[in-house]
Amino acid sequence: MAVTNNVFRGRSRGSYQKPVDAHRINKYITAPVVRLVGENLETGIFNLRDALDVAENVGLDLVEISPTANPPVCRVVDYKKFLYEQKKKQKEIKAKTAKVVVKEIRLGPHTDDHDFNFKVNHAQKFLEEGAKVKVDVFFKGRNIVYKEQGEIQLLRFAEALEDYCKVENLPKLEGKRMIMMLSPKKKNK
Repeated sequence: MAVTNNVFRGRSRGSYQKPVDAHRINKYITAPVVRLVGENLETGIFNLRDALDVAENVGLDLVEISPTANPPVCRVVDYKKFLYEQKKKQKEIKAKTAKVVVKEIRLGPHTDDHDFNFKVNHAQKFLEEGAKVKVDVFFKGRNIVYKEQGEIQLLRFAEALEDYCKVENLPKLEGKRMIMMLSPKKKNK
C-alpha cells in the first residue's frame, strides 16, 4: 500500500506563533517613559533605558503591569515568580467562589406516601449539605390531565421541608414537567 504525498504533513514552517504573554517584559516594553516600582527600589518616573538598566543591575525583569496608566507602570521583579503568584491568587479567588450544586428529585402525580416521604428525606439531606433541590413532577402520556394533583404534590413537598428550605420558584408547568426550585435556608451561627 503506497503512501501519497498529500497525506497529513503537519504544520507548515511559518504557521507556528509564539503564545502571547499577559505582560510585556524587558525589551518588549514599547513606552518611552515608565513609572518604576519594586521592592528596595527608588520609585519614580524613568525613561525606558534607565529602567531597564536598574532591572538588569538587580538581576530581575522589568514587567509592565499597568500598560494603560500614564506613564505605564513597570515593576522590577522575577517574572516567573510574578506569574506563579498571580496564578496562586487566581486559584484562591476561584476557591472562594461559591459553587451551587443542584440536586434533582422526580415525583409523579400519583406518588405514594412512603415514596414521597423517602424523597422528602433525601431532599432534606441535600438541603442540609447546602445544595439546591429541583423537584419536578413528570406527566407520562395522558397523566397531563392531573396537573392539579402534580401542583398539590409539589406544594406538599415544599411544606414538608419548610424548616430546611425556602421556595425559590413556585410550581410551573414546562411541557410535560411541573418544576419547583428549593434553596436551603441560611444557617444562624
